[in-house]
Amino acid sequence: MPDFTLRSTMPEMMDDFSLGHEIINPIMDELEVINKLLGGYSVFFNGLKKLRLKQGMTISDWGCGGGDSLRLLAKWNRRKQLGLKFIGIDATASAIEYARDKASSYPEISFLLANVLSESLKPNQFDIVISSLFTHHFENGKWIELIKKMLECSKQAVIVNDLHRHWFAYHSIGILTRLFSKSKMVKHDSKLSVLKGFKRHEIKRMLEEAGINNYDLKWMWAFRWQLIIYKDERSFWQD
Repeated sequence: MPDFTLRSTMPEMMDDFSLGHEIINPIMDELEVINKLLGGYSVFFNGLKKLRLKQGMTISDWGCGGGDSLRLLAKWNRRKQLGLKFIGIDATASAIEYARDKASSYPEISFLLANVLSESLKPNQFDIVISSLFTHHFENGKWIELIKKMLECSKQAVIVNDLHRHWFAYHSIGILTRLFSKSKMVKHDSKLSVLKGFKRHEIKRMLEEAGINNYDLKWMWAFRWQLIIYKDERSFWQD
């Protein structure tokens, strides 16, 4: 039985930024299926409902992978006629190429190949910064650095969608990937991702260390944390 008391520090196979298309493309396809099955996108839609969105705002997805979250948000944006723009950022070249190809019919989505902790991302560059199943790749010290960078680069808010470290989530994702996944990497990384996930008190402690106290932290199905960090006063938020 794995140890669920502390976050795992083992690297995931996905952390190799040099992975080629022969590996990345089928993985991106499978991860999109997992997100749909487990309701992962609802964390963003629920979070964005709390914001007063305006025409022309830019939402940036850090660690965007294959861009599946952005494509779904773009469809929602069109239905709502919100006029939003989206920018996906990832450090894996093959993932960015895959994402661009998949989003070719969405001119409102663009992509940037970059390390999110690099100086290429500037303060207040985006209105809202989001991430999905990304921050768990960072050990505690780097997680704090990442969250502070996300907040610095946003004008209004940060929405983080990440994993709750729990035995049920660990065994469930193991069963799910054994049933349908053909990828050794997906089977390995999906379980390890849960072990690298978070307990509520860990997130709150790291936010305190980062000097961040203007936030909401909510548990959502399936074993996801929704963390919304507000840049300034909440006068622009909906009730």
